[in-house]
Amino acid sequence: MTLSLERARTIIRVALERRVEMGLRPLAVAVLDERGALVAYEQEDGSTLLRERVARGKAMGALGMGMSSRRLGEMGNERPMFMQALIDASGGQLVPVPGGVVVKTPEGHLYGAVGVSGDTSDKDEAVAVAGIEAAGLVAKVD
Repeated sequence: MTLSLERARTIIRVALERRVEMGLRPLAVAVLDERGALVAYEQEDGSTLLRERVARGKAMGALGMGMSSRRLGEMGNERPMFMQALIDASGGQLVPVPGGVVVKTPEGHLYGAVGVSGDTSDKDEAVAVAGIEAAGLVAKVD
């Protein structure tokens, strides 16, 4: 089963609605399918140039390692040489800070990943989770 454009758009719409409710800075939101292909992306007016790469890097890291980018950051603190090897192996496409969340189906199957960038990493992660859950999916943040 592949992550549909409709569900990806729901994830983005709700994440951006939550951003407004929380009073956050402009965001970039990337939704990847289980293969790592970009399904949908939006970047709000006022968001800075590199936010797209950061959002995709958070999602790609989460998807590639099967854990949230928050957990990847913790792993990087514990094993910095291993984290650098992962970043190198990904061609620099892995961003190990909160805001990248693995997406699973309610049955527990891998479905893709969401990456958000623009405010603090904790807040980026919170809006990603809100979008995922609104789409009827499960956010894996551990």
